[in-house]
Amino acid sequence: MNCELEQTTVYGYFDGELDAVRSAQFERHLEGCAECQTALVGIESLRTRLQKSNLYKHASPDLRERIRKQLAQAAGAQRDTAVHSRRWFLLPAFGILASAAAALAIVFFVVQPNTQSAQITAELIDAHVRSLQPGHLTDVQSTDQHTVKPWFDGKLDFIPPVTDYSEYGFPLLGGRLDVIGGQNVAALVYSHHKHLINLFVWPYREEEPSLGSSGSRQGYNWTTWQAGEMRFCLISDAASSDIVELKDLIHP
Repeated sequence: MNCELEQTTVYGYFDGELDAVRSAQFERHLEGCAECQTALVGIESLRTRLQKSNLYKHASPDLRERIRKQLAQAAGAQRDTAVHSRRWFLLPAFGILASAAAALAIVFFVVQPNTQSAQITAELIDAHVRSLQPGHLTDVQSTDQHTVKPWFDGKLDFIPPVTDYSEYGFPLLGGRLDVIGGQNVAALVYSHHKHLINLFVWPYREEEPSLGSSGSRQGYNWTTWQAGEMRFCLISDAASSDIVELKDLIHP
């Protein structure tokens, strides 16, 4: 890159690793730097292609059960070896087996769910950014909750809770249908001091990984929570405090 910024700054901003001050400085720089704008578009395009390439595979219930059995067998073998000291030479082999099984468990029970969580978070951010394009923000445009809520009837297998918070500075603008993780979701749109805020709502599924309660990436802040059988996610470039304020209104 020929601009004065290091390339690591661009990647740091994309990954949400810059603090608030450096993020603000980069965003001001970004307004007049075509190279950084192009770099961000390229990084986003690469990530999208990788997400769509299905380079990962979900662990099947059968595989998880086999791993659990291997762990149990390894633990039992170690106990038998300790009792039968004449087989002391087998201890290293059992240790290796236990370590390998534990490593597999970490891969499928820890890393893989975290990857799923990151992918869903990325999809939510992408959906928010996509909605900001002309003509994509709302399918039904209205500040009347009694107009927006019935619009979803028959389009989803659930009806999202819809409330207008105009008196608190968060007027309802409308709603639309969106897709997250291959599932149809409801998206409600609010505004606050010229910032647009998307509230994504979808039914909770047991196989779905848990999401981080809040975070920041690419200049967008989000917070997620679960209430009853529904999951919620607020995303906007508004301040985190504003996001939390709206969340407290929706789910006090």
